[in-house]
Amino acid sequence: MKHFLAITLFLSIAQNIFSQSVVRNMMHDGIQRSYRVYEPAIYDGSEAVPLIINLHGYTSNAFEQEVYGDFRPIADTANFILIHPDGTLDASGTTFWNAFGSPSETVDDIGFISALIDTIASDFNIDLNRVYSTGMSNGGFMSYRLACELSHRITAIASVTGAMLNPAFISCNPVHPTPIMEVHGTADPTVPYLGSGGVLGVEAGIAHWVDFNNCNMTAVQTAIPNVDLTDGCTADHFVYSGGDAGSSVELYRTNGGGHTWPGSNPLISIGVTNRDFSASKEIWRFFSQYSLDGLVGIDEQQSENPLVVYPNPSNGNVALRFENAEKRTIQVHNATGQLVKQTNFNGSSFEFELESSGVYFLTVISEKETFTQKLIVN
Repeated sequence: MKHFLAITLFLSIAQNIFSQSVVRNMMHDGIQRSYRVYEPAIYDGSEAVPLIINLHGYTSNAFEQEVYGDFRPIADTANFILIHPDGTLDASGTTFWNAFGSPSETVDDIGFISALIDTIASDFNIDLNRVYSTGMSNGGFMSYRLACELSHRITAIASVTGAMLNPAFISCNPVHPTPIMEVHGTADPTVPYLGSGGVLGVEAGIAHWVDFNNCNMTAVQTAIPNVDLTDGCTADHFVYSGGDAGSSVELYRTNGGGHTWPGSNPLISIGVTNRDFSASKEIWRFFSQYSLDGLVGIDEQQSENPLVVYPNPSNGNVALRFENAEKRTIQVHNATGQLVKQTNFNGSSFEFELESSGVYFLTVISEKETFTQKLIVN
């Protein structure tokens, strides 16, 4: 599932620019495995931080995925450790993740990822309740396998152009409600949106996780603003909320999108790349809500009127969406506690703008409840 062909000169320049990434090696199951670690400058070890595992696609590698599905600017603000492991070579000599459980492939990638989490946790102050997996194509397939078979260590996953295998969902039984995000193009020629052969269709996979998590069966659907009229496609966002322990399932469907990472700038891609939203930003916005104990701020989020904040992180333009309309007061404080915005409104949606980058705290006050959520503006 080839997704990105790099030009040597470009990779050389990019590697020099992002010099904070460090290549490390470890032995697992008799195989030397390599991985890249990105430690943001904001990290000082004084508090436990989340960990994101970002897995490359078939034929690709850790460095290409770091550049292509880029989370580094987000980590610089949000303060999480980011790792990009390398897969091994399959029988044809091509880099891959053993996401399909083929009898001819014996490499233990589940055990490797678990050992890698331990290694990173020994080197950094990691919040082991907030470990997330994402990936492109084969890396997305592998993330689903981690959700099924390493669920006691994986809080949530996000797959970009990946899917579940048709028989896999039958035996998949995580030990906790598992938040799931899928980002997929309807014109993906490599992993078809409707499924193919032993690969489950995207919407069938989403339905499996909606059922497993006991989410609302009907999604809140939002059309992503078509801000780039030249990319040749549009996007819709589906949110199935209200699951056990505050879990949710989300789908970003790119209409006419190909086998690509939305918001990226690949030199060569398979099909159309949507540029109306950043998959990396939306994945972090999704991950940042959850720990293994459930939704961050679970008491508030499981109320009758759950809140969707979009996007988070954002560029300053923030939209709020509730399931029903009522009188509410919106307050926004900056990181020092200063009130920077306050508005009263009566409705089910509201938009506002924050002019300066940084960390903010959004407080929503109604007759029934008061709750607070962190906002990040890049």
